[in-house]
Amino acid sequence: MTHQSIWADLQGVDFEQRYVDAGGVRTRYLHTGRKGQPALIFIHGTGGHAEAYVRNLAAHGEHFDTYALDLMGHGYSDKPDHDYTLPHYVAQVIAFMDALGLKTASLSGESLGGWVASHVTLAHPERVDKLVLNTAAGDKVNQEALARLREMSMATVDDPTWERLKGRLEWLMHDKSLVHDDLVRSRQAIYEQPGMKAAMRHVLSMHTPETRRQYGVRDAQWQQIKAPTLVLWTDRDPTASVAVGEALHAAIPGSKLVVMKDCGHWPQFEDAETFNRVHIDFLRHG
Repeated sequence: MTHQSIWADLQGVDFEQRYVDAGGVRTRYLHTGRKGQPALIFIHGTGGHAEAYVRNLAAHGEHFDTYALDLMGHGYSDKPDHDYTLPHYVAQVIAFMDALGLKTASLSGESLGGWVASHVTLAHPERVDKLVLNTAAGDKVNQEALARLREMSMATVDDPTWERLKGRLEWLMHDKSLVHDDLVRSRQAIYEQPGMKAAMRHVLSMHTPETRRQYGVRDAQWQQIKAPTLVLWTDRDPTASVAVGEALHAAIPGSKLVVMKDCGHWPQFEDAETFNRVHIDFLRHG
């Protein structure tokens, strides 16, 4: 098998890692592409970080001013001592855009990131060009999957052993062989940071049945979304069935549905070639 690593995915890519003050939250991001191109922001899922998109930066940088950020409490962004609710994430994304002079951008969110992107689109429709909901949270609730997510995420940060972290990452993938050592070690370094245990508890405050009901996007709200929307789902997602993606597609007027085959919760990583083709075609042509 060809050697797999994050650096192998980024080798030869004209990219940078930087930090910006986003409304008082020091926010880490990866960037590629050129100013003047249409802006695109990738938003990761629960417990994730910008490296979720290392296999997508090169292809998207050819067409877009591309950013993959770390939400507060995640990756190497600030970890303030309060629960991270949807309004906090929305404020961070808008402040991030303001700090970088992005009047508008397309938002592509995976899982929690899709939930955040949906709320940004609803609260600030004038700032969002196009929306991609990638195995997105925020609508139907699978109680079993939600409990499993909380259990695994807290266990890995309480005791970030190699085996626990590898298992947590393998849960995201249909093809477990894609969880390479470099990805495991990158997340382990993040989870070993001081303050990460408290931050994960703040992160998981959004993943209870109560908060899901409080901040869940209602059918009437989905119908208000005017931005061209791609609902990108998979047939092996451990958090929700294809039927959930189909219902989301039906609720958003004029949306497009694509179901990727043999992928789990990280299709942008598992099958980057297909994801990049579908994603770029939608963002460029609708």
